[in-house]
Amino acid sequence: MPQELQIVAARGSLNSPTLRDVAAVFFRQKRLLAISFAVIATTGILYSALFPSYKAEMKVLLRRGRIDPAVSATPTASPAFEHDEITEEELNSEVELLRDKDLLREVVLNTGLGQRTWVSALTFQNPEERTEKAVRRLAGNLEVQPVRKSHLITIDYVSSDAARSAAVLHSLERAYLAKHAANVRPSGQQLFFEKQVNESRILLDEAQGDLIAFTRKQGVVSAGLERDLVLQKLSDAMAGELGLESAIAEVGARLRVLDSNVHDLPQRRVVEIKSANNPQLQEKLNSKLLELELQRTALITKFQPSYRLVQQVDEQIAQTKSAIQAEEVKPLRDETTQDNPEFDWAHSERLKSEVQLRGLAQKREAAREQISAYRAAAEKLEANAVAQQDIEQQVKSAEEKYLLYSNKREEARIGDALDQNGVLNVAIAQQPRAPALPVWSFLAATCFSFIGACGFSTAIVFVNDYLAPSFRTPAEVFEFLGSPVLASLPAVRENVRDSEAS
Repeated sequence: MPQELQIVAARGSLNSPTLRDVAAVFFRQKRLLAISFAVIATTGILYSALFPSYKAEMKVLLRRGRIDPAVSATPTASPAFEHDEITEEELNSEVELLRDKDLLREVVLNTGLGQRTWVSALTFQNPEERTEKAVRRLAGNLEVQPVRKSHLITIDYVSSDAARSAAVLHSLERAYLAKHAANVRPSGQQLFFEKQVNESRILLDEAQGDLIAFTRKQGVVSAGLERDLVLQKLSDAMAGELGLESAIAEVGARLRVLDSNVHDLPQRRVVEIKSANNPQLQEKLNSKLLELELQRTALITKFQPSYRLVQQVDEQIAQTKSAIQAEEVKPLRDETTQDNPEFDWAHSERLKSEVQLRGLAQKREAAREQISAYRAAAEKLEANAVAQQDIEQQVKSAEEKYLLYSNKREEARIGDALDQNGVLNVAIAQQPRAPALPVWSFLAATCFSFIGACGFSTAIVFVNDYLAPSFRTPAEVFEFLGSPVLASLPAVRENVRDSEAS
């Protein structure tokens, strides 16, 4: 059969692929397209029929079901004013906890996902490797997502066995709740606080015993109160001493005034004065004078004037005359006197003041001794008060510690009871159950298998056509060589070859 010769003119440039070019690729690779489409579609349909995917679902709700007190050395504050909002950080923390590898490892061990299979037997995998691969598969098939604008977390697990899907989520639920309780509340709190309560009780008993022994030894019940009472008495005694000092000064000043008055006042005073001459005395004096003059005259007759007896008589005469003159000048006075009442009053008041001053001085000495005794007692009670206060501080500290640990022990006991009863800040809002139907129905799986087969086979065809080393069109020759194609021969068909051979 004659061959057709085609003259191809050189083209200056290549145009973009057209639908004809695309169709030409399908026609050139129609055998590969049919085989790949059939294989992929058949594989998808058989896989969906023999190995269906069952998805079990579980939902976790975050809430404020309880508020665990912090483990601290101070009393726990009341949580009445705390808000009940769940933060985004708390929600993300729970999501990461559900994805924790240790948690998934525990699920694998509990559900037997890491058991030995024929694949692991052929690859000679040890138990640790099987468990690790099972953990990776579980992490890949497990989907944990928080629900937006809510406190819910959804957990989905897909496997080929409906019962296994539910069993895995049930195991995950138990492991998650246990780990959540362990992370929120450290384990062993009650035992720790029980030990601390016993130790603090021993310290409290020892401190109370020291306080009782101190009070019995020192003979005081409350040294601080007794010290305050003694200080009050000391203050009163010092005030009394100042009052005595003032009274003594006042009585001393009064006594000095009375002494001056007693010294200046006469003891007796004149009540009546009578003046009169004494005729008898004058008569006696005149007789005496006459007698002396007669005696002098008799002596003059016998003796000289310088004679001693004459001179004595002259002296007696002179004295007698002086007495007569004095009597004439100063008459006889008769005075009547009586006791001075002012003197008597001043004297009696002086005596009273002296007695009062001696009494006040004795009182002052007694007050000073009392002040000294109060001061010594106050100093002793001050030392006892300091020592007793230290012991009371020890008792108070031991009592506060005992009460603190007792409260903490009770809080730990309540927390353990809540953990045992499942009262947590998370709750399983939706329990996992074994799904009755697979994720994709057979019809939907068939449709998706056909769609997938179309896509993958088309991709395989184009890739194979692109990677083929032969030139299929004159345009490819021109594009590769850069020279115009002058002529091209059509491909020889198989039926033409067969006819020619015959």
